[in-house]
Amino acid sequence: MTLNLADIRLEYSKKELSPEDCLPDPVAQFEIWLNEAISAQVHEPTAMNLAAVGADGRPSSRIVLLKGVEEGQLLFYTNYLSRKGQALDANPYVAITFFWPELERQVRIEGKACRVAPEVSDAYFASRPYTSRLGAWASEQSSEISSKAVLVTRAAMYGARHPINVPRPPHWGGYAVVPDRVEFWQGRPSRLHDRVQYALRENGGWLLSRLAP
Repeated sequence: MTLNLADIRLEYSKKELSPEDCLPDPVAQFEIWLNEAISAQVHEPTAMNLAAVGADGRPSSRIVLLKGVEEGQLLFYTNYLSRKGQALDANPYVAITFFWPELERQVRIEGKACRVAPEVSDAYFASRPYTSRLGAWASEQSSEISSKAVLVTRAAMYGARHPINVPRPPHWGGYAVVPDRVEFWQGRPSRLHDRVQYALRENGGWLLSRLAP
């Protein structure tokens, strides 16, 4: 059987969205939608596609997990020496996308990512499961390895070194994304989707507008 991808489509009709429905602050509005996604038991509601641009000018994206929303910033954690870490060293601007198909919703966030304070990374790292903390030491993220056995061996080695308390590796920590553009997308029938955009003004404050789908 040949699958015709052009014939795959869904009609969205669950909810509507307008600028009048939205809070003045986009992060507060995002928290409402995130809580609704969690309450609806959306699969992986905190999963977000993070796109960055490296020093070579090439964009790359991957799924990471949102680990906090604090003081208007979105937090995630990773290996600073990974491909995304190196890209953020070269260019701190990122684009983030959340997609919650069960609610027919998407959120796009653009802004600048900065490393969080070491004590913030320390606190989050200490909250991770023991094996995940070992994994942060064992994996030289994004580097080429000869086999899975390399990871297993390195994890065992660090487990022997740190049988109880695992300190945070210096190459691992968090980023806080400060948004300057946020878009909320609600699927609607006939592809006449609702799109509400927040754009940060130069003098502060947010400009809300409706975008064509």
